[in-house]
Amino acid sequence: MSDHRLQHALDALKSTRVRMTPQRHAILEFLYESTAHPTADDIYKALEGRFPNMSVATVYNNLRVFKEAGIVKELTYGDASSRFDSVTSDHYHVICEDCGKIVDFHYPGLDEVETLAEHVTGFKIHNHRMEIYGSCPKCKDKVEH
Repeated sequence: MSDHRLQHALDALKSTRVRMTPQRHAILEFLYESTAHPTADDIYKALEGRFPNMSVATVYNNLRVFKEAGIVKELTYGDASSRFDSVTSDHYHVICEDCGKIVDFHYPGLDEVETLAEHVTGFKIHNHRMEIYGSCPKCKDKVEH
């Protein structure tokens, strides 16, 4: 985990006057240690042993606070549960159609896509996202064997 990234997130919350509770800190730490883009339920299940009185609603409420503070991105894909990503810089996702695993994918070649889209269409572009779908190495191996 990047202690620098986590500290930056904690500082961002402090600047919005959000009180740091043990549960809130644990949720944030879990997100910043995870590369799996967890759902709120994943986070709840991972932390319920440490915080038996914490509810799923507590997790959702904290994720909303983190999202509003700009330190977490919410990823929505169709009807599946939202997933949460602590990497808020521009990047893309490769998604396994078999198991749902999501992996970050950086492609600097698309940095200019918003400018080009504005130029070609006349739209004022606010953001973009791209998902790439396939089979992760683990699922691909299952099919090949």
